[in-house]
Amino acid sequence: MSEMSFTLRSSLHAGRRLALRAAMALAFVASLAPQAGAAQGKGELPDFTELVEKVGPSVVNIRTLERSARNGAGPGSGGIDPGMEEFFKRFGIPLPGGPGGPGGRRAPHGGGGGDEEPQQRGVGSGFILSADGYVMTNAHVVDGADELLVTLTDKREFKAKVIGLDKRTDVAVVKIEATGLPAVKLGDVARLKVGEWVMAIGSPFGLENSVTAGIVSAKGRDTGDYLPFIQTDVAINPGNSGGPLINMRGEVVGINSQIYSRSGGFMGISFAIPIDEAGRVADQLRATGRVIRGRIGVTIAPVTKEVAESIGLGKPTGALVRGAESGGPADKAGIEAGDIITKVDGRLIEKSGDLPRLIGATKPGGKTVLQVFRRGNYRDVTVAVAEFEPDAPSRAAQAEPAASAGSKSALGLTVSDLSEAARRELKLRGGVKVDAADGAAARAGLREGDVVLTLDNTEITDVKQFIAVAAKAEKSRAVSVLVRRGEWVNYLVIKPAR
Repeated sequence: MSEMSFTLRSSLHAGRRLALRAAMALAFVASLAPQAGAAQGKGELPDFTELVEKVGPSVVNIRTLERSARNGAGPGSGGIDPGMEEFFKRFGIPLPGGPGGPGGRRAPHGGGGGDEEPQQRGVGSGFILSADGYVMTNAHVVDGADELLVTLTDKREFKAKVIGLDKRTDVAVVKIEATGLPAVKLGDVARLKVGEWVMAIGSPFGLENSVTAGIVSAKGRDTGDYLPFIQTDVAINPGNSGGPLINMRGEVVGINSQIYSRSGGFMGISFAIPIDEAGRVADQLRATGRVIRGRIGVTIAPVTKEVAESIGLGKPTGALVRGAESGGPADKAGIEAGDIITKVDGRLIEKSGDLPRLIGATKPGGKTVLQVFRRGNYRDVTVAVAEFEPDAPSRAAQAEPAASAGSKSALGLTVSDLSEAARRELKLRGGVKVDAADGAAARAGLREGDVVLTLDNTEITDVKQFIAVAAKAEKSRAVSVLVRRGEWVNYLVIKPAR
């Protein structure tokens, strides 16, 4: 057999083997297809065409205009793209061409003057809540705009007015003068599952009614004081803000609001405001133009696992009270710095972010019962809920020089008694001032000037008691210390050397 014929025959055999393998692979994929379809409730992967036809007409494009010259040149005159400008503003990135940016400050389009034409400031999305022209969007899309233009999918354009916006939840409601509009159907966020397919419609970079899809990555993400966000991998870009997140039943389950990015572009993580939370805000905005929230006047922090174990709480739940506003509802009810609020009217506080949401949803003027963990014991405290208002800044009091000489404990802390004047200034019943910290105490984060309020779940009144409690503490285990620093308190854990 010649070398050429051998090579040809080998090639033929190799081709047959490849063809056989390809056929087997196709058969395997075909066998999986019915299973994939069954998981979707259909015989194939998700088809979003019907959803787009159903919900698409309810999604609007929102352009914001302003008469001020501060935004400089408009599109086509050397200025930044409106979609990118909205993105930069939302995520705090300096505007190119602005102060400190390339090209310096941009000149006003048309030479300036009070009678100049409004210039486009940004672009976003929204969706129709009701047939009579109410539209929901993000507060950051419309905040600060002089004029709003809403464009429907049929190319009709309307001037809109802001009915109300709430920066804390980033929800806004605007109104256009139209009737017979296609309103969206709102879904049940409680039924939304991680891994479920969802779709977004919006105007990324001004490209109206662009559709993207993905899955729900997580629920209850804490990225804001009042909202547990829905995390998805749906592609969201500048201009998508305010648009709807839609489930496979064609229901709106969220408002696309934020992305996580290190590059300035989409990186596979986006966040949506749950529609149930947004709906409650929208109802108040439509009724009164503002949102009324309850407040009790506390500053809080998360409870770490180490702190929970060291103070006997067990697992890290609840909200640590770092400070109570003087004369505020919590202060009047007896809530103290260092308390851990574990329940509100019987509802468990799983994480610190749950507290402002539950209190915020409580009607001002009423009363709420807080379960508080304090120095190893639970107690119920009834608090009268006030209406939310900006907290007045308080002056951080400093401890005065100690009245007695410092004493060093076995924990590596040198402490001294507070003077009566310092206690009155700090509004404390007891506590000792840290004059120096070394060893385990320094590693735990204590430093000169701190005031120790409790040690190992025991309230400290003076140096003598502090030394006694420190001496009794087991050197082989971690010891919790409640520390006042400036106007705030926090738990620190002193761990034994290993």
